[in-house]
Amino acid sequence: MRRAGLRAGVGLAAMLVLGGANEATVDVVIRGGTIYTGADTPPITGDVEIAGDRIVYVGPGRGTRAGQVVDSKGQIVAPGFIDAHTHPDSYIRSDDPKARLNLPWLAQGVSTIVIGVDGYGTPDVGEDGRKLEASGIGTNVVPFVGFGAIRQRVLGKADRAPTPAELAEEKRLAAKAMCEGAYGLSAGLFYPPQSFAKTDEVAAVAAEAGKRGGMYDSHQRDESNYNIGLIASTKEAIEIGRRAGAPVHIAHLKALGVDLHGKAPELIRTIKDARAAGQDVTADQYPWLASGSSVDASLVTAWAVDGGYQSMIKRFDTPEIMARIKAEMRENMRRRGGAESLLLIAQGQPWTGKTLAQMAATWKLDPIDAAIRILRVANASGTEPAGAAVASFNMAPRDVELIMKQPWVVTSSDGSNGHPRQYATFPKLYQDYVVKRPVISIAQFIRRSTGATADMYHISGRGYLKRGLFADVVVFDPAAYAPRADYIRPREPSAGVKALFVNGKLALKDGAVTGAAAGRALLRPRPADCGQ
Repeated sequence: MRRAGLRAGVGLAAMLVLGGANEATVDVVIRGGTIYTGADTPPITGDVEIAGDRIVYVGPGRGTRAGQVVDSKGQIVAPGFIDAHTHPDSYIRSDDPKARLNLPWLAQGVSTIVIGVDGYGTPDVGEDGRKLEASGIGTNVVPFVGFGAIRQRVLGKADRAPTPAELAEEKRLAAKAMCEGAYGLSAGLFYPPQSFAKTDEVAAVAAEAGKRGGMYDSHQRDESNYNIGLIASTKEAIEIGRRAGAPVHIAHLKALGVDLHGKAPELIRTIKDARAAGQDVTADQYPWLASGSSVDASLVTAWAVDGGYQSMIKRFDTPEIMARIKAEMRENMRRRGGAESLLLIAQGQPWTGKTLAQMAATWKLDPIDAAIRILRVANASGTEPAGAAVASFNMAPRDVELIMKQPWVVTSSDGSNGHPRQYATFPKLYQDYVVKRPVISIAQFIRRSTGATADMYHISGRGYLKRGLFADVVVFDPAAYAPRADYIRPREPSAGVKALFVNGKLALKDGAVTGAAAGRALLRPRPADCGQ
């Protein structure tokens, strides 16, 4: 039996259209638009026809009758966008069926999202995919298994190497996830307790993905100069992929912090050298100058979080340890560009929409003491301090633009709660870097948001407008497609999407959800060495 996310079959109506009879009826005709197919080819003007969950025709209008006609004259018609790196759990795992429709992404024209990134994807990929699809989700999901989730299941939050038996169990869990449909292993080696793992351990676990045709997806150990440095970290990611026999994909590629501004040429050269040597290395990027993080991840060094957030707070209460923590926090704040560069974006807090510098002035505290106060308050529940989210303005425009121009870089939002990139990444990229400053062309924008992403991740049947493929199709107004979310109002849905079809169902019409929960869990076909 084929998985639900990989359904086959075209249906009788589609067969009639494929036969070429212009009097035949299909379910949907998207008529008269400027069509970008997702391939690296010029656009055409014409129609896209849908029957069931499949595209059955793309080309010049031929008068086919349909149950539903979408007039797309003057509009752009493209494959539904694919977001290469997302954090959508508060939507797709919500108890609210409407939230599970995933409006933040639908309103951008996104039909497919990559989940389980930064090392957090569950090892129980098959069960998780079935539950998500059964619950009714608005977008397709492409799952990764997380190195962090695997390591924590085996070692907890301990700062030590695994025993041979523990490493074997980590590898078993990775293999299990790949056999259940994961697209690869993701890691977030900047974050404890993942940061406690050495290169050898990560490569050994990633090899279980590589031998089964999967990727190694890396939030790097260092995007700045916190520990081993950006270039050494990039080389480590490449080395892990080489040892694992897996393509390497580097998440949200950037040069982070004032000390790294201007490093993009060296970063790009490092990746180009690996590619020239025959290694498959790609990346994704979001078009924002502020990264999304938290006060603790931005300022508190990893050793101080060993054992979890409650352990961190206990260290705060030990004066001799706290003195060292403060000194290291001060240096990390300098790397980030100072207290004025850290915008506090967690919703519903006294500090929401203020910089750390502003809150320090309000409280008449040193900025480091203000940060510690925020962490104490946000952590009062005994869980990860979600109330300490920040937007960290730490990237140079020239670096962002140079990375954006690379043909092996695709689009991602890294969309997480509190940062406007969750609601507005794709239209921001279009408005800021296609319309206002033509850093890339509209054809490149669409290609790197659709077909190129599908090719990198080996997402079957998606990313292109082509007969026989799944009917994920976006129609947007090139004059109105724009972000509305910003750092103070991060939850404003984007504007300008006239229609979005997911698996042939109209999921969004004129910016509003239709109620169709048409998303699927796109589990990879079972590798041959997994048995029956």
